[in-house]
Amino acid sequence: MSDGPLKSWLEADGRVLRLQLARPKANIIDASMIDALSIALDGYIAEPRLMAAVLDAEGPNFSFGASVEEHLPEQCAGMLDKLNALLTLMIEYPVPIVAAINGHCLGGGLEVACAASRIIAARNASLGQPEISLAVFAPAASCFLPERIGQSQAEMLLLSGNSVDAKTALQIGLIDEISDDPTEAALTWIDANLIGKSASSLRIAVAAARHDYVARIKEKLATVTAMYLDDLMKTGDALEGLTAFLEKRKPVWENNSKGADQ
Repeated sequence: MSDGPLKSWLEADGRVLRLQLARPKANIIDASMIDALSIALDGYIAEPRLMAAVLDAEGPNFSFGASVEEHLPEQCAGMLDKLNALLTLMIEYPVPIVAAINGHCLGGGLEVACAASRIIAARNASLGQPEISLAVFAPAASCFLPERIGQSQAEMLLLSGNSVDAKTALQIGLIDEISDDPTEAALTWIDANLIGKSASSLRIAVAAARHDYVARIKEKLATVTAMYLDDLMKTGDALEGLTAFLEKRKPVWENNSKGADQ
């Protein structure tokens, strides 16, 4: 079925959930996309035969990232609440989610991909967290990336804002596989590793394998989101970076860590 910016359906006799971002070419992870993903995941969670989900996207790119407008002070708290709820739903989902990446996978798009169990990327993929270039940071990526690729490589991505190609992403552990057809590779991996096993036992195994990981991510998300709202968004540079991007001009930094109103 089509849920606005998202397409979702079951295949393989109800054993595989397909989720497809359907607003090319950018597939922005904005409030409507977050809502659609959350509704679809919730809607299929009780399917008794479900064993895996595949998340991919229409068009040449997985996602250019989150909506910059929704990062402005009057909207960012609500946006982060919704995004954190979606990511929590994904890491607590009872079956593995495999993200299949083509083209650009940036910002909020990479955060969503990192909430999956496995990431398969095309050779042309480019993955990164460019938020620091706008004088903000990526709360969820600040939690997921150290877990996934280690502290040093996580800081390289988070603090530079640079993107990496698929080969580099594989080398540092950001992705698990490179394929000419990531979606087909995801379905092949599911068929080879999951299909034929007990769906009910798989759900318990997933919960057991992720128990400590989920607890760590949820605790970190709460902490870094508070840092974003209570510390970062009180600086003049955060607002200047976002506004300059929207106005297509070069930002002028104050470098005032004490806040815009002090």
